[in-house]
Amino acid sequence: MKDVKKWLPGALISIALIAAILYFVDFGAMMAAIRSANYYFLAGAMALSFVWMLGRAKVWQTLLRDKPAYREVLFATGEGYLLNNFLPFRLGEIGRAFLLSRKSGMQFGEILPTIFIERSVDLAFSAALLLAALPFVAGAEDSKSVGIIVGLAVVVGLMAMYFVARNNQWALEVFHKLSARWPSLQKFGGSFLESFFAGLGVLTDGWLFLRFLFWMTLDWAIALLNYYLILRAFFPQAQWIWGFFILGAAAFGGAIPSLPGAVGTFDGAIVGALTLFTGDQSTALAAALAARFYNYLNSGVIGGIGLLREGQTLTGIYQQIKDFRKKDE
Repeated sequence: MKDVKKWLPGALISIALIAAILYFVDFGAMMAAIRSANYYFLAGAMALSFVWMLGRAKVWQTLLRDKPAYREVLFATGEGYLLNNFLPFRLGEIGRAFLLSRKSGMQFGEILPTIFIERSVDLAFSAALLLAALPFVAGAEDSKSVGIIVGLAVVVGLMAMYFVARNNQWALEVFHKLSARWPSLQKFGGSFLESFFAGLGVLTDGWLFLRFLFWMTLDWAIALLNYYLILRAFFPQAQWIWGFFILGAAAFGGAIPSLPGAVGTFDGAIVGALTLFTGDQSTALAAALAARFYNYLNSGVIGGIGLLREGQTLTGIYQQIKDFRKKDE
């Protein structure tokens, strides 16, 4: 029952959006759009989806201060995205930290905050893209307040993490005072927080954080080009600003609670955003399915190779993560 309460809200959101898509989309028109798509553009987008994954691994390795080998970070990144596609509760984020900790020598608690930082900055980029595109999008005025709220929340969150990282000794002392009545919690929590604060230390290293922002900006530029090629494959009249808005919307859709793989939310965000430009829900769904297919493809290939190298399976990793979480509770 406890697990049901966790996944039910996301499942309801996904189901509602899937139902809306099924109601509005003409599947005959969607299939016609797929058959008539420009496959040269789609081939370019497919190649870029793998380049994006290579860049995403470099982003994460930079946050990890280049301690793990790039190859191990790349496979762990692919494994994490693969897990997110099939497992609930976005366990891929915990999963990639867990998997990398077993093969890099870094502690789980040191790796985890780098994922928080990465995801927070992702939200900032998606909010910036939405806000940059809004003046060119009719009927999307409500997105402005969402973008501003998310952007402010990200800034506040990063500032809070920076404060804790700069004052980690004070934060540890406060924790030890508050947890004095529970020795077991104090013992585990103290060691975990020490490694967690070490991971947050990237925020206090100005040059390292600038390197991270460089790779992150480059990776988002690759994603923008990728989405633009997908849009051009289905909508020859597509403009660059469409890519800004659709990519930002897709990133928000992927962050909303949902079924595994952001089923419904990711697709609904792209279809809704594209419909504002074109009024064509059916062709918009064809473009959304292409973007989804590439997400499955790059994570399936890179993550699948990683799991095979380590003799792991999705179900096996899921059970190990559950056991790991229970041990730490």
